[in-house]
Amino acid sequence: MHAISVDTKSEDRALRWEEAADPVAGAGEVIVDIHATAVNRADLLQRSGHYPPPPGAPDILGLEMAGVVADPAGSDLAAGDRVCALLAGGGYAERVAVDARLLLPVPDDWPMTRAAALPEVFLTAFVNLFGEAGLQGGETVLIHAGASGVGSAAIQLARHAGCRVLASAGNDLKRERCRQFGAEFVCDSRDEGFADEVTGYLNGAGVDVILDVAGGSHLSRNLHCLAPKGRLVLLSLLGGRNSEIDLGLVLTRRLRIIGSLLRSRPVDEKAQIVADFRARFWDPLLAGAIQPVVDRVLPIADAQEAHDVLSANANVGKVVLEVRGSD
Repeated sequence: MHAISVDTKSEDRALRWEEAADPVAGAGEVIVDIHATAVNRADLLQRSGHYPPPPGAPDILGLEMAGVVADPAGSDLAAGDRVCALLAGGGYAERVAVDARLLLPVPDDWPMTRAAALPEVFLTAFVNLFGEAGLQGGETVLIHAGASGVGSAAIQLARHAGCRVLASAGNDLKRERCRQFGAEFVCDSRDEGFADEVTGYLNGAGVDVILDVAGGSHLSRNLHCLAPKGRLVLLSLLGGRNSEIDLGLVLTRRLRIIGSLLRSRPVDEKAQIVADFRARFWDPLLAGAIQPVVDRVLPIADAQEAHDVLSANANVGKVVLEVRGSD
């Protein structure tokens, strides 16, 4: 098969579409012919050498895919079934081995490029909002980077769950898209006063949950946005690893700061997340009440251009890579 490799000897760690070894299915795994994959910031980190795959995962980039079952092994699936899945690696390739429990069916009327934009962002948003943060209907949530893949999914899931949704985004176009996704108020998180904007909009109250990707640069201001017993979930550290905060605020408001990663979780845990997501949100997803947001589709050979789009924060939703032709 062919796959994207990282040229670690080139100055820019160039991405090259070249021959690679075919995957071998392990216990409980099936082989899937990949039709499309999507780009995540973890891919950029891995390419730069800062986020190695977890033990046992392929060293090929790519944390999600959509495709067709090629070898169902001993599973209940059949060759030719249309599926998409969360991966620990291996998505930037023509073929992948994946645990059958992680597979979600792709509706017949969905293009594979749409299905490839679903697994990573919706499962990340789902487990962190409703699992880690315990978000309940009627609560208020602030979603940072609301126009990103995870952000666009989180806004939709929270609104569908009956929550008030506030968001942040970096420019006017992205802020308008956040409103279209369902956010009732959108601020610019790069503004030093965003915490005052949020609490001002809520007439002095705070939010119950914050989903944050910035980390250190936002931590103190995020804590000031939280209502008593509020929960802050950290998904990444794009704004740095370090911050000085007022621990008195954490104590008096009984706040919780929760760190969360999805990729390194055990397969059994991921399988349960997939099952829980499917039970709660699959019907509204099929009905179109929530849906993946695709910014653009590029051929897999243009993976480097796709990485440049994410590096420049030029996308709204997912950048998808097409591995095989249109379906």
